[in-house]
Amino acid sequence: MTQIVGILNVTPDSFSDGGRFLDPECAIAHARNLVADGAAVIDLGPSSSRPGSTPVPPDEEIRRIAPVLDALVADGIVVSLDSFHAETQRYGLVHGASLLNDIHGFPDPAMYPELARSTCRLVVMHRIVREAAEPPAAPEPVLARIERFFAERVAALTAAGIARERLILDPGMGFFLSADPAVSLAVLRALPALRARLALPLLVSVSRKAFLRTLTGRDLPDIGPATLAAELYAAAHGADYVRTHDVRALRDALIVQEALRC
Repeated sequence: MTQIVGILNVTPDSFSDGGRFLDPECAIAHARNLVADGAAVIDLGPSSSRPGSTPVPPDEEIRRIAPVLDALVADGIVVSLDSFHAETQRYGLVHGASLLNDIHGFPDPAMYPELARSTCRLVVMHRIVREAAEPPAAPEPVLARIERFFAERVAALTAAGIARERLILDPGMGFFLSADPAVSLAVLRALPALRARLALPLLVSVSRKAFLRTLTGRDLPDIGPATLAAELYAAAHGADYVRTHDVRALRDALIVQEALRC
């Protein structure tokens, strides 16, 4: 069954839950609740990636994650550290993170020797960086770009001595792809083909994304049903991991989905 990755943002400005878990004790308690609800992995994020968010330097990221990471690792919880800063990634490697999740997809070859010496898994994310004035990307070029990006990045990482079986691929969703919801929908529909062609585990993160709010006309507090529908589709069509805020709802829905297959 698809594994659930529970989102834990220790940030003041994340689009969905910014400020709720800045206090380490609140963050630790929430992570434990997510695991009790069915999360196999906790994705610990010390900075927001939403458009317009304030950049967070590595020393502040480390200050935010340090007590939380130590406590969760001591509990035996599998932690994914969500940061693209090399300094923060190094901290995670030393302090027991089981996965590193980089929204830039590990672009810096200078970091590859350290990654090769470690045993943690790497979530390699694809994203499209564009200027604000550029028109939204169209679905077909994005799908081709995703395959090309992963082919090149996987080749670079494995050539540096990072075992292929340590890699998990995230095609990106929402604003990481395009302002046009059709692009995210096209990538969701293409998951089986991507999974077959890339032959590596896929992680999908659609939780509470703006493209779902655009499609449904719902505001953030009411986007749960649309999120769950997209997550179930992803799980049924090739996603090995689904990253979500609403772990309990997804766990229960996956149990029913699996029972219906029997």
